[in-house]
Amino acid sequence: MTYHHHVRSEISPLLPATADRIVDVGCSAGVTLAWLKQRYPSAYTIGLEANIALKLDILQNADEARIVDVTKEIPDLGKPDLMLFLDVLEHLPDPMRVLLQLTSQLAPSGTIIVSLPNVAHLSIAIPLILRGEFSYRDAGILDRTHLKFFVRESAVALVRDAGFRVDRGLMGGIDGVKSRLADAITCHCMRSRLAKQFILRGIRDDKKASTPVKWDLARYPRYDLPRK
Repeated sequence: MTYHHHVRSEISPLLPATADRIVDVGCSAGVTLAWLKQRYPSAYTIGLEANIALKLDILQNADEARIVDVTKEIPDLGKPDLMLFLDVLEHLPDPMRVLLQLTSQLAPSGTIIVSLPNVAHLSIAIPLILRGEFSYRDAGILDRTHLKFFVRESAVALVRDAGFRVDRGLMGGIDGVKSRLADAITCHCMRSRLAKQFILRGIRDDKKASTPVKWDLARYPRYDLPRK
């Protein structure tokens, strides 16, 4: 399975009970939308993607493909009630502006799910503290295409400042033997340093944005898309 064909099934605990119109911003090949179509069979799915080479793949997995650079153009999305921003906002020069512009079209009680990398992860913090090393890479938290960096508090603040109540979050990447052992030994006190990413659910309603966030570990159930 390639990067573009990775199903983000770990977001399952954050999904709303129903969804009629779903938008995945930066959808790659659109396979997460295909997976969501199994959960919400009557939903209309739209994939936004800047890479035109992925258009045919998206059309195989979603009802509609929009090839667009959201830093320059915000398309009419028709009042979606679920929007996904999975590992996309950190690639933008002004993530708040794009987040506000896109979610302005969200239905009144809509849900967004945002995934952001954690620059406070121990694999980044330890080399920085001990050796002053902060080296960009081809992938991961220090992906050389990342323009913005987040820790847990700033990730939550981004979604709250966009006008959403953040009620639940998942800490991703604590699934290997070493990270789980470190989590157990530290009595879960170091989870925010062991997590590779923070996955947040934002709900647009009239409740206070400062509602405490319930955090859980992200789980990664295997999901194979049906062959066509």
